[in-house]
Amino acid sequence: MLVGLTYDLREDYRAMGFSEEDVAEFDCEETIAGIEGALRALGFDTERVGSLPALMSALGQGRRWDLVFNIAEGLNGFGRESQIPCVLDWHGIPYTFSEPMTLALGLHKGMTKHVVRAAGIPTPDFAVVAEPAEAAKVDLPFPLFVKPVAEGTGLGIGSASRVTDKAGLMDACARLIERFRQPVLVETFLPGRELTVGVVGTGAKARSVGALEVIFGDQADPSAYGYINKQDWERRMHYRIADDAEARTAEQVALDAWRALGCRDGGRVDLRLDGAGVPNFIEVNPLAGLNPTYSDLPILCRLNNMPYQELIAAIVHSAMERLNSASQPLPRTSAGRAA
Repeated sequence: MLVGLTYDLREDYRAMGFSEEDVAEFDCEETIAGIEGALRALGFDTERVGSLPALMSALGQGRRWDLVFNIAEGLNGFGRESQIPCVLDWHGIPYTFSEPMTLALGLHKGMTKHVVRAAGIPTPDFAVVAEPAEAAKVDLPFPLFVKPVAEGTGLGIGSASRVTDKAGLMDACARLIERFRQPVLVETFLPGRELTVGVVGTGAKARSVGALEVIFGDQADPSAYGYINKQDWERRMHYRIADDAEARTAEQVALDAWRALGCRDGGRVDLRLDGAGVPNFIEVNPLAGLNPTYSDLPILCRLNNMPYQELIAAIVHSAMERLNSASQPLPRTSAGRAA
């Protein structure tokens, strides 16, 4: 079975003049090598494809794969993580992880929270601010937490994210909108523990692989698990598996959100506890980082005695269950009828 690997490599974008912050969500060679090594150890043949332009070129040359292991983050817009899955769907090529709709939904934190809240899952009250002037109309009690609506890797999150008055809110919104050229999410700040829950599987077969508690070290920015803390995680952060009643409730909340959003195969759900100790959904990562050393999901699995190869195997097994599934949609004609 031939598995193609699609990804965005940091070095490629650095060569095009992108900054270190711009490439933060993209992958390094260690990640691609780790995934490829795990797949080969599982008995698969692999072929590195690369980013969207490389995929388009390969498809144009007639190359095909039995399955594509896709971790490409894409470039530009709220649908950037959906770009490669859309192309693969058009060609009828199966792939790992979520469909385009879920990836686009999960990237936009505000839209995600609308769906999660409608499903009855606890999440902090929030507002989405598209223009700086709209910040003055936000009617939520302080303190508040402000972050870009569609970034990952903690980009735009730091000591200035927690605001305690209207002036701070307006300043934070204006700064982030200018820097990231997108709306910002404003939500009620929750003072409790920070947890991330790893999930593998799809639908009713989805299961938690553990809850990881994120603990701020003495040298960390204590206000948020943001970009600086994540980049310097070995010196600033501590992690431990949480296995108490609150953590088990968090795992169930995470699974409820995972299923409500239609996520597939593997990823993470981030949660924070409110003042009463209730785990609240913060955001979903349906295309979670898979660096064997420093990504949160592999760290969680490692601390919970789940080897990296076993994680990759669980992801691929979930994706392969769809290959001959009766639930796969029929091909459609341009008129929208089943072919």
